[in-house]
This record gives sequence, structure tokens and C-alpha cells, in this order.
Amino acid sequence: MGDLSHPADNPLLAPWTGPFGAPPFARIRPEHFRPAFDAALIEKRAEIASIVANLEAPTFDNTIVALERAGKTLERVGAAFFALAGADSNDALEEIERDIAPILARERDAILLDDALYARVEALRGAEAALALDAEAARVLDRWRTAFVRAGAGLAPEKKARLAAIGERLATLGAAFGQNVLADERAFALILDGPDDCLGLPESFLAAAARAAAERGFPGKRAVTLSRSSVEPFLRFSARRDLREKVFRAFLARGANGGAHDNGAIMSETAQLRAERAALLGFSSYAHFRLDDAMAKTPEAALALLNRIWAPARAQGQREAEALQATIAAEGGNFELQPWDWRYYAENRRKALTGIDERELQAYLPLEAMIAAAFDVARRLFGLSFVERRDIGLYHADARAWTVVGRGGEPIALFIGDYFARPSKRSGAWMNSLRDQQKLDGDALPIIVNVMNFARAGEGEACLLSLDEAHTLFHEFGHNAASRIMPHGWAYTLSDATQPWDRSA
Repeated sequence: MGDLSHPADNPLLAPWTGPFGAPPFARIRPEHFRPAFDAALIEKRAEIASIVANLEAPTFDNTIVALERAGKTLERVGAAFFALAGADSNDALEEIERDIAPILARERDAILLDDALYARVEALRGAEAALALDAEAARVLDRWRTAFVRAGAGLAPEKKARLAAIGERLATLGAAFGQNVLADERAFALILDGPDDCLGLPESFLAAAARAAAERGFPGKRAVTLSRSSVEPFLRFSARRDLREKVFRAFLARGANGGAHDNGAIMSETAQLRAERAALLGFSSYAHFRLDDAMAKTPEAALALLNRIWAPARAQGQREAEALQATIAAEGGNFELQPWDWRYYAENRRKALTGIDERELQAYLPLEAMIAAAFDVARRLFGLSFVERRDIGLYHADARAWTVVGRGGEPIALFIGDYFARPSKRSGAWMNSLRDQQKLDGDALPIIVNVMNFARAGEGEACLLSLDEAHTLFHEFGHNAASRIMPHGWAYTLSDATQPWDRSA
């Protein structure tokens, strides 16, 4: 196997020379990650130590730029690992995540709680007027100082020690929380045994359910899973109220089943630790801490917005509930509307009022057409075009890659779409990056990933999306264009010293 801490034997540590410098997923194995993390951490510690040991007076270059450059190998390894941990996990990767999450949190706090580093950053802030920084550099300096302060820099040693311990523990709890939810999602499958179990379900759903059953070891059957793309249409179309209740309760109880994967104790400890961290940092609650560096600034401002919405939204919800209860009565039902009834009777009512069947709409929303439509919007708004390529080894056969081409015909990003649900993928939909755009040491073009959880269609059939799923595809794609893919000319990554895998926040 060789020395996995050496670049010659570990593809995570060797230069990534493929298109766009994308991770060489085809050659990466779970056993590569821990040695790569260890080597990358040693490298970053040395880079940080050299900043601290610098006897020259702090300058923007020898402090802030040096901090921006530190840990690039760790960023690469972490980006590749957490992309897999979210979208294509397995037992080996989950074990590594449990081990590495608190270590990464500890390393982050070791930097942000370092008195010598903080002193250098504060010295620069005090001399900012004389530094003549441009707007971008001034922003980077501000973000680094904010990160230090919010971590607890400048506090008494005993407070800093406690904050570091809290950060490490929160990282452990965060990793466990996500893994528990995924474990419950994997464990559940409602097998539809016969025609009665399938009443009301469209053929497209049944084809996807047959594929899901086969993937879970039930060939010839149909399975409802806890992927949202399975739960939502089942609750909307299934005429079996008893089965809708089973699926709804199982979906609601992910990570809350009272067994080995129950998150109750984790949530309680997390809330307590967050409150303690906020108090140590001088905030009256975790909400005050969390929002202090966000647009809302205070919980009061956020609640004011929510309260303006709450009254009219609640009144509208009550009117809808009354209308659905009337629909139940009109159809001969003699029971009170329950959460697992809402989607089913809302669909029936909408169909009666408009004559439009959701199942008919899906025929106009095939996945391939929705991808093309999102790309067309980007073309019309920003002049971008997308060229699919098959020469890049991705982390799963479902994932696809496109070169994003700018107005002038130049490549400006790599876009990866991963659209289908599978047992190894966490539920939901998200956007993340395998590399952010920056120009500090030459152009580094972004590598952006959109992850969905659509139900795969039957063999040879088109994947048809619901209207909500089409909205989700456009929503996640919307994260990309302005903030991640469009050329911005920034030298830095506008780092705030956190990483996408930081679970301590």
C-alpha cells in the first residue's frame, strides 16, 4: 500500500493535475483520508507557526495574506472528504468523520485563540488607516479579526480553554447528529405489497419505487423511502391513509426513534453548549451570538419580521385547514384532518378547483429539460453556456460535470450536478464547492457542486419532477451564478477562518 502520508502513494496529497484541478475521485479510497488529513494538519501547523515566529512588525502580507495561504492542502482534502461524507458516504467514511470532526475544530480554535496571532491582527486593525488597503483587502482584514473575536480571542485563558473544549465537543455532536439521521433514513423502507397498497399512486412514482426496492434488496417489490422525493409524492397521491401516516411519522422521527440513533440527548447537549459559548463571549443567548454577524444583527429584528408574517400566515393556514376538512367530508370521510392528510386532500381540492392534476404537470418537467432550462436562464442573464464533459472522474456514477463558459468563450468554472437519491446520500438539497474562486496565487477557477435527491425513474424512462422539485433545482442553481461561478476578480477567498465542514458554529 505504500506510505499513505506521502504524495507518491496518496492521491489526495499529490498534485491534482486533471481538468480544473478537480479531485481525482476515481483514485481516492477511504483509507487515503486519515493519513492525508494528518499530513495536511502538520503542514498547516508549520505554516501558522512561521507567521507567529516572524519577528518583523505585522504587515498585511506577512500576516493576513500568510493566513489566507496557510492550509491549502487541508482545504483540498477537507473539501473532497466532506463532499463524499454528504453525498456518497459509507461506514468507513463515517468512522473517519467521527474522528476528524473534533480534530479540525481543535485546530481551528488553536489558530483563532492564539494570543500572538491575534495581537498581529489587532495591530493591523489599529494601523488600518496608514495601510492604505483597497476595499477587498480591508474586508479580508475585517473578516479575519471578526473570526478571532467571535472565537474568543483576547479573553482570559480559562475562558479560552473552555471555548476550545466546547468547539471540539460541538463538532463531535454535529457529526453524530447527521450520521444518526442518515442511519434512520437508510433503515426505513415501506414495502408496497399489492395493488391495494398502491391506490392513487402514479405510474412514475411506482416505477421509481420499484427501483428503490430493488436497490434495497427487494426485487419485484415497490418501496417508499425517507428521501423527500419519495415521501412528498406518496403523501400527495396515496389513497391509503394508514400508509400515509406510517410514512409521515417515520419521516418526522428521523433521529428521534429512541434507539441507538436517537438525537434527543445530542440536541439537548448542543443547545446547552451553544448557550454556554454565547455567555462566555458576552452574549445573552446563542441567538444573539449567531445573529450578531448576520444581516438581522439581533433576535429581536428577526422575530419582528417573523411576527409580521405569523398572523396572516396562521389565518391563511386556518382557512386552508377548514377547506380541506370540508373536502374530507365531501368525499365521505369522518375523521379530523391530520398532518399526513394535508398534502393528499390539498391535491384533491386543487384538482377539483382548477382541473389540473399534479401528475399531468410532471410530464412537462423532465429532469433533463429542467437542467437545460436552468442553464438557459444563466445564458440569458449572465451570458454563460454549459458544455458537458465526461473526462473527469467524479465521486459517483450519478454525478455529471459541465464546463461553464463565459461571454468571451473562456472557461470560468466547473459545475457538477448530482441529482438522484441513494442510500449513501443525506437527504435534502444543497450547494457546496470543491474549490472557491480566488486570484491570490494565480487564477483558481471554482468547482461548484449542486446536490439533489430526486427519485430515479424506471429503466429507460425520464425522471419527471414535481413543481416543488423543479423549484428546488432552480433554487440550488441560483446559489451558483452570482456568488460562486461569475468571475469576481477577488484575490482572496474572503475567508472568515471557517470551513464548510466546521460543525462547531
